[in-house]
Amino acid sequence: MTTQMKEDVSAWPSSNPVFKPVAEGDAERRIRVAFAEDDNDFRDAVAAELGDYGFDVTAFPDGTQLLDAFANGIDAEIILLDWSMPSMEGIDLLPKLRHMGILLPVVFLTGRTQPVYEKQALDRGALDFVDKSRGVPILAQRLRLIADSHKKPVELEFEDNFHCGRLLLKPGISRAYWDDVDVNLTLTEFKIVHLLASSIGTYVTYRAVYDCMHYVGFIAGSGENGYRTNVRSCIKRIRNKFRAIDPDFGEIDNYQSFGYRWGKE
Repeated sequence: MTTQMKEDVSAWPSSNPVFKPVAEGDAERRIRVAFAEDDNDFRDAVAAELGDYGFDVTAFPDGTQLLDAFANGIDAEIILLDWSMPSMEGIDLLPKLRHMGILLPVVFLTGRTQPVYEKQALDRGALDFVDKSRGVPILAQRLRLIADSHKKPVELEFEDNFHCGRLLLKPGISRAYWDDVDVNLTLTEFKIVHLLASSIGTYVTYRAVYDCMHYVGFIAGSGENGYRTNVRSCIKRIRNKFRAIDPDFGEIDNYQSFGYRWGKE
């Protein structure tokens, strides 16, 4: 982590009028988080405060140790990553985790707040992108929202391979094939294709697609319907990947101002 990105942890807000630390004996379930962050003081402070909010945090100083922990069977529900770490940046950890078959939701906690970094993280399959300056109370709220919406493991939701005409989906490894050729979708793109193909012939709303990309209730974009721009961009990338294999690909149909469906008339 660069000096500029290090946070004054003592300046973080320690309380929130809506979401309060979990008192000892509180019945609310604790959520297991694997956290990679190279700044020792910041890592220890965040892990300790998240503990007060009902999280059991296993922390690592770099991405390599995080990968080793998953290779050895660490039990976690959410992965929390810093962007800038020695030897391997957080953004480069995502494809390695997916290649290992680790399909847990990933959240970035970073000082790189520019939209270009947020877009890259979401495109790679992260579910959320939190500015370090927001503080642990906000981070805890967003982590719990994600955990509650992912109570059923992704591996169980998509247990079997799925065929839809020339499309083959392998949820266990989040891969999509068109005529037996890997389309090379990101995790987010895979989830969208799975959602559409599972509802073949039926239009899926922009909002439902966006919730699939992130989690239910996630808000981003400019204006009340700004999220539609993000959905359109992602659908465009998906179409282009299929068309790189099959120039005549036309399975994703748009109903203007409503949503998308898989399957031609």
